[in-house]
Amino acid sequence: MLTRLVRLLVSFVMIGTVAVAGGVATAGTAHADACYTWNRTLSQGMSGADVTQLQIRVAGYPGSGQVLAIDGSYGPHTKAAVTRFQQAYGLSADGIAGPQTFNQIYALQSPDCSPANFTFAELNRCNSTWSGGNVSAAQAKENAKRTMWKLQAMRRAMGNAPITVSSGFRSVSCNNAVGGASNSRHLYGDAADLTGSHSFCALARAARNHGFNGILGPGYPGHNDHTHVDHRASRFWSAPNCGI
Repeated sequence: MLTRLVRLLVSFVMIGTVAVAGGVATAGTAHADACYTWNRTLSQGMSGADVTQLQIRVAGYPGSGQVLAIDGSYGPHTKAAVTRFQQAYGLSADGIAGPQTFNQIYALQSPDCSPANFTFAELNRCNSTWSGGNVSAAQAKENAKRTMWKLQAMRRAMGNAPITVSSGFRSVSCNNAVGGASNSRHLYGDAADLTGSHSFCALARAARNHGFNGILGPGYPGHNDHTHVDHRASRFWSAPNCGI
């Protein structure tokens, strides 16, 4: 917690410095970051691994019913997602990712690349090695990271009230033990069952705006006590009691 507070204060100072200097800089690095450091300003038409890393962190801002492709190409959808991210945090909303945008991301992320209000431990209550699922341990953990960043965006949009993940990654044995479906997205690390201070219907409705192809909630069999979100390949939303 102390580390995050220090990082946040540093970010605010640097954002203010950039503003005094005359707006968003067009190149350079805000400061080194323990998780990932961007070394150039990014804008539409660019590509690379740094674009991919940016996309992971703004994937929760794709627009209603949309899913942002994590493909390393800074196209119009990425620009729109960056703009929404900037708007969410009161930054200059031009769709260009420069020091102010990166500083805000740095303030949000921990050294292990998880976002401010979610942890890898919360996304994996089953097997700390992330092994035994339907993908490699490394892929399961990466999928969980991408889920957390979408949930961070969703939490912000819902007034920053807590969202709790009651179930995330499951190994095959864990999934069998809880009676999960044989093709459960939990086996891939890209699913989360949500509870918290919001109603399950509020969570299901909000998830539609934050890049989840799979949403299951009240009225769908076995989902009256939580809302499920995931990254399946095509859209399947079903929460009949919520009008979804």
